[in-house]
Amino acid sequence: MTRYLLWGTVLFFLADHSDNTKTELHFDVFLKNKNKVVGSLTTSQTTVGSKTLYHSSTNIQTRLIVDVQVDYNYNVTFVKDRLEEANVEITINDKPHSKTHTLRNKDRYQITKDNGDQIVLDDAIDYSTILLYFKEPAQIDQCYSEQDGSINHIIDLGDHVYKKINAKNKENLYYYEDGVLKKATIDGGIIQLEILANN
Repeated sequence: MTRYLLWGTVLFFLADHSDNTKTELHFDVFLKNKNKVVGSLTTSQTTVGSKTLYHSSTNIQTRLIVDVQVDYNYNVTFVKDRLEEANVEITINDKPHSKTHTLRNKDRYQITKDNGDQIVLDDAIDYSTILLYFKEPAQIDQCYSEQDGSINHIIDLGDHVYKKINAKNKENLYYYEDGVLKKATIDGGIIQLEILANN
């Protein structure tokens, strides 16, 4: 009996993990046009069957007028290539700054922000900001921003370079090699950032 339980457990774990794949990417964060690393970004993609889990963690430490530490944490789930749920939390100097939660309910999405605002989106979401790290947006003209719960526009500039325009008309550029993000320039308002892959 013990032997059957042991074999059953072994077979369960082999079957359960045989279709799992995980990819992890690492980026250095620079102040734009300066050769100074001010942070790091680590993001992962884990697929288990029809579910894909994404996690991204960014830590930036710089000095504006005072020392500032900003942390971004994304947890995003896609099921059968459709956004199922997203949680984004941003802290500044270890204090909560903003939270956005997106949850799929049949064919619509309920978006809840930490200030109590709620938005409903009726469009299917099959490409979101976190996918920009892993999948070049070829033939994609919009993506969902998990951070602010809005639809952003994507423009193909050619030569595997894309411009993303957010709801506040801020423009970011994304550069790809072999379908994977290698560099991005980010308009953060007060500061301009650049991220470079260091894999």
